[in-house]
Formats: sequence, structure tokens, C-alpha cells
Amino acid sequence: MTTTTEPDAVTSSELLSVVASRELASRRTVFAGIGLPTLATELARLTVAPQIEVVYESGVCGAHPSHLPETIADAVLISGAEAVLSMPALFGCVLQGGHIDVGFLGAAQIDRWGSLNTSVIGDWESPRVRLPGSGGGIEVMANSREVFVVMRRHDPRSFTGSLDFCTTPGPDRALSEGIRPLGVGVTRVITELGILARGGIGEELRLIAVHPGVTVERVREATGWDLKVSDEVGTVPPPTAAELRLLREDVDPGRVYLR
Repeated sequence: MTTTTEPDAVTSSELLSVVASRELASRRTVFAGIGLPTLATELARLTVAPQIEVVYESGVCGAHPSHLPETIADAVLISGAEAVLSMPALFGCVLQGGHIDVGFLGAAQIDRWGSLNTSVIGDWESPRVRLPGSGGGIEVMANSREVFVVMRRHDPRSFTGSLDFCTTPGPDRALSEGIRPLGVGVTRVITELGILARGGIGEELRLIAVHPGVTVERVREATGWDLKVSDEVGTVPPPTAAELRLLREDVDPGRVYLR
């Protein structure tokens, strides 16, 4: 019989990784960012998606790392990989060829349409915080069939009515500029409060599930726009003891990304 752990025994990183990994059930090819997306995809491989093929921005396809990479250029990604492609081949053939089921990204800010900011917090000329920037985020958003986002913070500054800077436009914003992306953009956002979702172009993110003990009103207060709420809001099952054991002992025993 599968058991669960007490909520206070689970860290935010563990909660987000477990819940995000479950969303990858039935998905095959995932373009994973470093950090929580890496944790989630590796856990999914051991649980709900053993057939998953992970692609990294450095050109590694079908990665089977012996331990978690610390960067996208970590040599551990190459050993045992199905292929290592040049950047033009990766972005021109794999991404733009429509071969990615899910792009898995993180962000500092997100808006109601699923556009992302990973560039600056504050004014562009004199920001309070300067962030890593786009990387391959724009191409992942435009060309993956759908995009999942994991957010460590759920507050009005992170879930904002107006991005401080739009690094990665979602399809709705791209279409307004005359650009037609291949995919439908963000369909899932996993946070410490619950799960937000949208069906595709023309839809705002809406709350579909909360974690145990979290109310709908709390999520709405933590969101910087008038958040839509599903007619039926579910409760996310907490991480099981088996999921946590795999995450802690097999996926990230060195605590590379777990906090």
C-alpha cells in the first residue's frame, strides 16, 4: 500500500518536482530546462513515463545521465545519450521540425496568457535583478506542442498582470505581432499553491487544482490578475513516500537542485 508523508516533511522543491513529474504521464519527448524541470523529467522516467526522451539545449537528445547535470553543458549528459546534435540541427530540425511534445521551462514572471520573463525584474535600464535571459526559451515556446512551467514562487510579483520584460512571448502575444507559432504555448503551471492550466490560444490560465490546505481565495490573492477558476477545483494528491524516496535517493542524492 502506498503511503504519503506529512506535508511539513516535504520541501517546496520536492513538492514541485513530484507534482510536475506526474504531468508528464503519456508524454514522449521533453525539452527540459536545468533545475526543477530536470528533477521532474528524471522522476517521471522512473515512475509515470519510462519511455520519456529528454532533450537538452546543448544538443543532447535522449539523455541518460548517471547523475544530475549541473548545467546544460555538463559532460554527464553526453555519456549514454542517444545523440548529440549541433545547435543548428537541434533548433532547426528537432524543435522547428515539431518533434517536441513538451517544453519544460522555469521563469521569474508569468502573465495570464503564459508569456514569460527571465530577463530582468524592474526597469530594463536599471533593473533590481538581472536574470539569465532567454537561452532557448523563445524557440521552445514557439515550437513545442505545449509548454509546462514550474514556478518556485506564487505571488503577485511572479504572477503579474504586466511583465517587467517579455522574454518569451506566448502564442497569443506572438500572434498579435504577426508571428504564428507551431505550438499552443503554456498549458500547465505548477506552483507551491496548486496547478494552473489553459487549453491553448485565446484562453487565460485558470486554477484547476490546489494543494492540501490551500484555499481558492489564497491562490487568487497571490495572483496579480483576476484569476479565472475552474468550475471544479481538485486537490493535488501529496507526494507519496515512494516518490520522495526515488527523488531523494535516486534522482538527486547529492542535493544538486533539491532544497
